Amino acid sequence: MFCVPSTEIGANMNITKGGLVLFSANSNSSCMELSKRIAERLGVEMGKVQVYQEPNRETRVQIQESVRGKDVFIIQTVSKDVNTTIMELLIMVYACKTSCAKSIIGVIPYFPYSKQCKMRKRGSIVSKLLASMMCKAGLTHLITMDLHQKEIQGFFNIPVDNLRASPFLLQYIQEEIPDYRNAVIVAKSPASAKRAQSFAERLRLGIAVIHGEAQDAESDMVDGRHSPPTAKNVAAIHPSLEIPMLIPKEKPPITVVGDVGGRIAIIVDDIIDDVDSFLAAAETLKERGAYKIFVMATHGLLSSDAPRLIEESAIDEVVVTNTIPHEIQKLQCPKIKTVDISMILSEAIRRIHNGESMSYLFRNIGLDD
Repeated sequence: MFCVPSTEIGANMNITKGGLVLFSANSNSSCMELSKRIAERLGVEMGKVQVYQEPNRETRVQIQESVRGKDVFIIQTVSKDVNTTIMELLIMVYACKTSCAKSIIGVIPYFPYSKQCKMRKRGSIVSKLLASMMCKAGLTHLITMDLHQKEIQGFFNIPVDNLRASPFLLQYIQEEIPDYRNAVIVAKSPASAKRAQSFAERLRLGIAVIHGEAQDAESDMVDGRHSPPTAKNVAAIHPSLEIPMLIPKEKPPITVVGDVGGRIAIIVDDIIDDVDSFLAAAETLKERGAYKIFVMATHGLLSSDAPRLIEESAIDEVVVTNTIPHEIQKLQCPKIKTVDISMILSEAIRRIHNGESMSYLFRNIGLDD
């Protein structure tokens, strides 16, 4: 695992005042690795708590030490059973609330259901529902990382610190890709162009955008603005109304805007889950002359057959952070590499507990980052 060396942050990491309790809300032991790393950096012991499933699949939480008047930080990394993960968190938050904790801060590096943050026809905005449930349970502050859409912060009525993993990924590029000066940052769709531009400007590299690939689930074609359905005949519309018909979209042939010939292509995104779009992008880049292809993402969900597909693809390396445990996927696919982001989470916890400013963690981050 790629770890960032000790810096000014690391030197002061274990300086915390009393009254801090650190819990892991996971019943799955494989999800506790990040919690242990954070506790080690802070120089504190993990709080004593039991989280387990009853035979009838109900979740039970038993806190085994006093949290009265203390700052409680609950670290929850998302397992494959995402709904159980959510219930574990909600029950633990509520248990701390009823045990008179002074404040309850959720440390959720990957916010689940973040892709369901827009209305889809007759669906619902699930991330708004989840935010409401967390606040109702008793959460007083949220620390997360690279939300799929920054506007999700507005779903909460509590402070939200949306940290960035890009400094760690940028450092990986500079230190682990020897010829990165011959690289080009690639957005696999126009929707990812802003993120790619941010990486390219910080590394002083060129940018390329792939346009015309198959439309994904986040297109306007499934947006709620298409509901209610249009009238079946003109007679159903009032004669005085002449509403113009929206011209349907037509996907152009796949085009790469930018030169990738003889270059290293680095595809950047926030989440890598269903890898089909990444594989298609890699094939297109190979055809255009890229001789090495890297994929950089903050959250590596890597569901289903993703490890096998990556191993058999034109992608040379996939780099993700440890916001989500993926040790099993790494065993299936040696191309997957991990960057440790426990340092910035630890520093955020320390600063919130000590009442220090968080602005240091958001240096050089613009509105579009």
